[in-house]
Amino acid sequence: MKSGFVSIVGRPNVGKSTLLNSIIDRKIAITSNVAGTTRNIIEGIYHEKDYQIIFVDTPGISKPLNKLGKVLNKQAYALTKDVDLILLVVDIASGIGKGDKFLMDSVLQNKVPVILVINKIDKVSKETLIMAINEFKDYSFAEIVPVSAKEDDNVAHLITVIKKYLKDEIKYYEDDVITSSSIPFMASELVREKLLQNTMDEIPHSITCHTIKYEDKKDIVNLAVDIIVDKPNIKKIIIGAGGEMLKKVGILARKDLEEMFQKQVYLELYVKVIEDWKDKEKYLKELGFFDYE
Repeated sequence: MKSGFVSIVGRPNVGKSTLLNSIIDRKIAITSNVAGTTRNIIEGIYHEKDYQIIFVDTPGISKPLNKLGKVLNKQAYALTKDVDLILLVVDIASGIGKGDKFLMDSVLQNKVPVILVINKIDKVSKETLIMAINEFKDYSFAEIVPVSAKEDDNVAHLITVIKKYLKDEIKYYEDDVITSSSIPFMASELVREKLLQNTMDEIPHSITCHTIKYEDKKDIVNLAVDIIVDKPNIKKIIIGAGGEMLKKVGILARKDLEEMFQKQVYLELYVKVIEDWKDKEKYLKELGFFDYE
Protein backbone atom coordinates (compact mmCIF):
# COMPACT_ATOMS: atom_id res chain seq x y z
CA MET A 1 0.00 0.00 0.00
CA LYS A 2 1.37 3.38 -1.03
CA SER A 3 -0.33 6.56 0.14
CA GLY A 4 0.24 10.28 0.46
CA PHE A 5 -1.15 13.79 0.57
CA VAL A 6 -1.41 15.96 -2.54
CA SER A 7 -2.32 19.65 -2.40
CA ILE A 8 -4.14 21.22 -5.37
CA VAL A 9 -3.31 24.92 -5.65
CA GLY A 10 -3.80 27.65 -8.23
CA ARG A 11 -5.39 30.98 -8.89
CA PRO A 12 -9.21 31.33 -8.78
CA ASN A 13 -11.26 29.68 -11.51
CA VAL A 14 -8.49 27.54 -13.04
CA GLY A 15 -10.50 24.34 -12.51
CA LYS A 16 -9.10 22.90 -9.27
CA SER A 17 -12.45 21.65 -7.98
CA THR A 18 -13.40 20.22 -11.38
CA LEU A 19 -10.08 18.37 -11.40
CA LEU A 20 -10.70 16.98 -7.91
CA ASN A 21 -14.19 15.79 -8.89
CA SER A 22 -12.76 14.16 -12.03
CA ILE A 23 -10.05 12.33 -10.07
CA ILE A 24 -12.44 11.05 -7.38
CA ASP A 25 -15.14 10.41 -10.02
CA ARG A 26 -17.74 11.90 -7.71
CA LYS A 27 -18.94 15.43 -7.04
CA ILE A 28 -17.40 16.39 -3.71
CA ALA A 29 -16.46 20.00 -4.48
CA ILE A 30 -18.83 22.60 -5.90
CA THR A 31 -18.05 24.26 -9.21
CA SER A 32 -19.15 27.39 -11.03
CA ASN A 33 -17.78 29.95 -13.47
CA VAL A 34 -17.37 32.41 -10.61
CA ALA A 35 -13.79 32.99 -9.48
CA GLY A 36 -13.24 32.05 -5.85
CA THR A 37 -15.96 29.39 -5.67
CA THR A 38 -13.90 27.20 -3.32
CA ARG A 39 -13.58 28.81 0.11
CA ASN A 40 -12.86 25.89 2.42
CA ILE A 41 -10.34 23.08 2.52
CA ILE A 42 -11.88 20.01 0.90
CA GLU A 43 -10.27 16.59 1.02
CA GLY A 44 -11.00 13.97 -1.61
CA ILE A 45 -9.76 10.42 -1.17
CA TYR A 46 -8.76 8.41 -4.24
CA HIS A 47 -8.73 4.62 -3.79
CA GLU A 48 -7.02 1.95 -5.84
CA LYS A 49 -6.01 -1.60 -4.92
CA ASP A 50 -2.50 -0.69 -3.76
CA TYR A 51 -2.84 3.10 -3.53
CA GLN A 52 -4.62 5.74 -1.51
CA ILE A 53 -4.19 9.40 -2.39
CA ILE A 54 -5.59 12.18 -0.20
CA PHE A 55 -6.14 15.27 -2.35
CA VAL A 56 -6.57 18.64 -0.68
CA ASP A 57 -8.49 21.21 -2.76
CA THR A 58 -7.52 24.71 -1.61
CA PRO A 59 -9.12 28.13 -2.15
CA GLY A 60 -7.82 30.04 -5.16
CA ILE A 61 -4.91 32.35 -4.34
CA SER A 62 -5.37 35.96 -5.39
CA LYS A 63 -4.87 39.51 -4.14
CA PRO A 64 -7.05 39.71 -1.00
CA LEU A 65 -9.77 42.35 -0.89
CA ASN A 66 -10.88 41.70 2.71
CA LYS A 67 -10.08 39.63 5.79
CA LEU A 68 -11.78 36.60 4.27
CA GLY A 69 -9.43 36.82 1.29
CA LYS A 70 -6.42 37.00 3.59
CA VAL A 71 -7.59 33.96 5.56
CA LEU A 72 -8.19 31.97 2.36
CA ASN A 73 -4.71 32.79 1.05
CA LYS A 74 -3.18 31.71 4.36
CA GLN A 75 -5.10 28.44 4.22
CA ALA A 76 -3.94 27.71 0.68
CA TYR A 77 -0.28 28.56 1.35
CA ALA A 78 -0.28 26.57 4.62
CA LEU A 79 -1.34 23.47 2.74
CA THR A 80 1.69 23.57 0.45
CA LYS A 81 3.99 22.67 3.35
CA ASP A 82 3.31 19.29 4.97
CA VAL A 83 2.29 17.36 1.85
CA ASP A 84 4.05 14.88 -0.41
CA LEU A 85 3.26 16.66 -3.65
CA ILE A 86 1.76 19.89 -4.99
CA LEU A 87 -0.38 20.11 -8.12
CA LEU A 88 -0.15 23.68 -9.41
CA VAL A 89 -3.09 24.12 -11.79
CA VAL A 90 -3.10 26.80 -14.49
CA ASP A 91 -5.77 27.67 -17.07
CA ILE A 92 -4.19 27.67 -20.52
CA ALA A 93 -7.43 28.80 -22.18
CA SER A 94 -7.48 32.10 -20.26
CA GLY A 95 -3.73 32.55 -20.58
CA ILE A 96 -0.99 31.99 -18.02
CA GLY A 97 -0.29 35.44 -16.58
CA LYS A 98 1.73 37.27 -13.95
CA GLY A 99 -0.40 35.96 -11.09
CA ASP A 100 0.24 32.36 -12.15
CA LYS A 101 3.98 33.00 -12.46
CA PHE A 102 4.10 34.68 -9.04
CA LEU A 103 2.43 31.59 -7.58
CA MET A 104 4.87 29.33 -9.43
CA ASP A 105 7.83 31.15 -7.90
CA SER A 106 6.23 30.90 -4.46
CA VAL A 107 5.41 27.18 -4.41
CA LEU A 108 8.69 26.20 -6.06
CA GLN A 109 10.51 27.63 -3.03
CA ASN A 110 9.12 24.74 -0.96
CA LYS A 111 11.01 21.47 -0.66
CA VAL A 112 7.89 19.70 -1.90
CA PRO A 113 7.90 18.47 -5.53
CA VAL A 114 5.51 20.40 -7.78
CA ILE A 115 3.67 19.11 -10.85
CA LEU A 116 2.48 21.84 -13.20
CA VAL A 117 -1.00 20.82 -14.38
CA ILE A 118 -1.95 22.70 -17.53
CA ASN A 119 -5.75 22.56 -17.54
CA LYS A 120 -8.46 23.24 -20.15
CA ILE A 121 -6.41 21.87 -23.06
CA ASP A 122 -9.68 21.07 -24.84
CA LYS A 123 -10.07 24.80 -25.50
CA VAL A 124 -6.72 25.49 -27.20
CA SER A 125 -4.73 24.26 -30.20
CA LYS A 126 -1.87 21.78 -29.95
CA GLU A 127 0.52 24.56 -30.99
CA THR A 128 -0.59 26.73 -28.05
CA LEU A 129 -0.14 23.82 -25.67
CA ILE A 130 3.35 23.01 -26.98
CA MET A 131 4.35 26.66 -26.60
CA ALA A 132 3.17 26.66 -22.97
CA ILE A 133 5.04 23.45 -22.16
CA ASN A 134 8.21 24.82 -23.73
CA GLU A 135 7.84 28.09 -21.79
CA PHE A 136 7.83 26.33 -18.43
CA LYS A 137 10.07 23.31 -19.02
CA ASP A 138 13.06 25.24 -17.63
CA TYR A 139 11.25 25.84 -14.33
CA SER A 140 12.06 23.32 -11.62
CA PHE A 141 8.76 21.46 -11.90
CA ALA A 142 8.94 17.75 -11.16
CA GLU A 143 6.62 17.13 -14.12
CA ILE A 144 4.38 19.03 -16.53
CA VAL A 145 1.06 17.29 -17.25
CA PRO A 146 -1.60 18.74 -19.60
CA VAL A 147 -5.22 17.80 -18.86
CA SER A 148 -8.81 18.71 -19.46
CA ALA A 149 -10.48 18.17 -16.09
CA LYS A 150 -13.93 18.91 -17.50
CA GLU A 151 -13.55 16.35 -20.30
CA ASP A 152 -11.61 13.88 -18.10
CA ASP A 153 -8.79 13.97 -20.67
CA ASN A 154 -5.37 12.72 -19.49
CA VAL A 155 -6.51 12.69 -15.85
CA ALA A 156 -5.72 8.96 -15.59
CA HIS A 157 -2.16 9.69 -16.71
CA LEU A 158 -1.89 12.42 -14.07
CA ILE A 159 -2.85 9.89 -11.39
CA THR A 160 -0.17 7.50 -12.69
CA VAL A 161 2.42 10.28 -12.46
CA ILE A 162 1.32 11.20 -8.92
CA LYS A 163 1.86 7.63 -7.71
CA LYS A 164 5.63 8.02 -8.17
CA TYR A 165 5.72 10.63 -5.39
CA LEU A 166 3.79 8.79 -2.68
CA LYS A 167 5.94 8.11 0.38
CA ASP A 168 3.63 6.68 3.05
CA GLU A 169 2.64 3.06 3.58
CA ILE A 170 -0.42 3.80 5.70
CA LYS A 171 -4.10 3.36 4.86
CA TYR A 172 -5.59 6.58 6.21
CA TYR A 173 -9.23 5.98 5.25
CA GLU A 174 -11.51 3.01 4.70
CA ASP A 175 -12.37 2.16 1.09
CA ASP A 176 -15.88 3.64 1.22
CA VAL A 177 -14.71 7.11 2.35
CA ILE A 178 -14.28 9.56 -0.53
CA THR A 179 -14.19 12.86 1.37
CA SER A 180 -13.45 14.15 4.85
CA SER A 181 -15.99 16.95 4.43
CA SER A 182 -18.97 16.69 6.77
CA ILE A 183 -22.48 16.18 5.42
CA PRO A 184 -23.73 19.54 6.81
CA PHE A 185 -20.83 21.30 5.07
CA MET A 186 -21.52 19.56 1.75
CA ALA A 187 -25.22 20.45 2.03
CA SER A 188 -24.46 24.14 2.58
CA GLU A 189 -21.99 24.09 -0.32
CA LEU A 190 -24.57 22.61 -2.70
CA VAL A 191 -26.94 25.44 -1.83
CA ARG A 192 -24.16 27.99 -2.44
CA GLU A 193 -23.34 26.37 -5.78
CA LYS A 194 -26.93 26.76 -6.98
CA LEU A 195 -26.90 30.41 -5.88
CA LEU A 196 -23.68 31.07 -7.79
CA GLN A 197 -24.98 29.32 -10.89
CA ASN A 198 -28.26 31.22 -10.95
CA THR A 199 -27.33 34.70 -9.68
CA MET A 200 -23.74 34.98 -10.88
CA ASP A 201 -23.79 38.55 -12.07
CA GLU A 202 -25.33 39.99 -8.94
CA ILE A 203 -23.80 38.14 -5.98
CA PRO A 204 -20.56 36.30 -6.78
CA HIS A 205 -18.76 37.02 -3.51
CA SER A 206 -21.43 38.45 -1.23
CA ILE A 207 -22.82 35.19 0.12
CA THR A 208 -21.93 32.21 2.23
CA CYS A 209 -24.08 29.33 3.44
CA HIS A 210 -24.20 27.54 6.78
CA THR A 211 -26.21 24.43 7.72
CA ILE A 212 -28.10 25.04 10.96
CA LYS A 213 -30.09 21.77 11.08
CA TYR A 214 -29.29 18.24 9.93
CA GLU A 215 -31.47 15.26 10.84
CA ASP A 216 -30.97 11.97 8.99
CA LYS A 217 -34.05 9.85 9.64
CA LYS A 218 -35.08 6.50 8.19
CA ASP A 219 -37.01 7.77 5.17
CA ILE A 220 -36.15 11.48 5.05
CA VAL A 221 -33.35 13.95 5.71
CA ASN A 222 -34.33 17.28 7.28
CA LEU A 223 -31.98 20.17 6.50
CA ALA A 224 -32.05 23.89 7.19
CA VAL A 225 -29.46 26.21 5.67
CA ASP A 226 -28.78 29.89 6.36
CA ILE A 227 -27.86 31.96 3.31
CA ILE A 228 -25.81 34.86 4.66
CA VAL A 229 -25.44 38.05 2.64
CA ASP A 230 -23.80 41.40 3.35
CA LYS A 231 -26.45 43.81 2.04
CA PRO A 232 -30.28 44.01 2.15
CA ASN A 233 -30.48 44.47 -1.63
CA ILE A 234 -28.62 41.17 -2.14
CA LYS A 235 -31.20 39.50 0.09
CA LYS A 236 -33.95 40.79 -2.20
CA ILE A 237 -32.16 39.40 -5.26
CA ILE A 238 -31.77 35.95 -3.68
CA ILE A 239 -35.40 35.78 -2.60
CA GLY A 240 -36.57 37.10 -5.96
CA ALA A 241 -39.98 38.34 -7.02
CA GLY A 242 -42.58 36.40 -5.10
CA GLY A 243 -39.83 34.18 -3.67
CA GLU A 244 -39.20 32.60 -7.08
CA MET A 245 -35.38 32.68 -6.99
CA LEU A 246 -35.16 31.14 -3.52
CA LYS A 247 -37.66 28.48 -4.57
CA LYS A 248 -35.63 27.67 -7.68
CA VAL A 249 -32.39 27.38 -5.70
CA GLY A 250 -34.11 25.12 -3.18
CA ILE A 251 -35.48 22.80 -5.88
CA LEU A 252 -32.08 22.48 -7.60
CA ALA A 253 -30.19 21.94 -4.34
CA ARG A 254 -32.71 19.40 -3.08
CA LYS A 255 -32.35 17.39 -6.29
CA ASP A 256 -28.58 17.04 -5.75
CA LEU A 257 -29.05 16.34 -2.05
CA GLU A 258 -31.55 13.56 -2.72
CA GLU A 259 -29.08 12.02 -5.15
CA MET A 260 -26.39 12.22 -2.46
CA PHE A 261 -28.55 10.75 0.32
CA GLN A 262 -30.56 8.38 -1.88
CA LYS A 263 -33.70 9.36 0.00
CA GLN A 264 -36.20 12.22 0.29
CA VAL A 265 -34.85 15.55 1.52
CA TYR A 266 -36.81 18.33 3.21
CA LEU A 267 -34.81 21.54 2.78
CA GLU A 268 -35.50 24.89 4.43
CA LEU A 269 -33.61 28.01 3.31
CA TYR A 270 -33.32 31.25 5.28
CA VAL A 271 -31.70 34.46 4.05
CA LYS A 272 -29.94 36.59 6.67
CA VAL A 273 -28.12 39.91 6.38
CA ILE A 274 -24.82 40.34 8.26
CA GLU A 275 -23.22 43.53 6.98
CA ASP A 276 -19.52 43.22 6.10
CA TRP A 277 -19.36 39.61 7.35
CA LYS A 278 -16.25 39.03 5.21
CA ASP A 279 -14.30 41.48 7.40
CA LYS A 280 -15.57 40.40 10.82
CA GLU A 281 -13.38 37.81 12.54
CA LYS A 282 -16.21 36.67 14.83
CA TYR A 283 -18.39 35.64 11.91
CA LEU A 284 -15.52 34.20 9.87
CA LYS A 285 -14.71 31.80 12.70
CA GLU A 286 -18.36 30.92 13.29
CA LEU A 287 -18.74 30.15 9.59
CA GLY A 288 -15.67 27.90 9.51
CA PHE A 289 -13.05 30.24 8.05
CA PHE A 290 -10.16 29.73 10.44
CA ASP A 291 -7.00 31.82 10.35
CA TYR A 292 -3.72 30.05 9.69
CA GLU A 293 -0.67 31.33 11.53
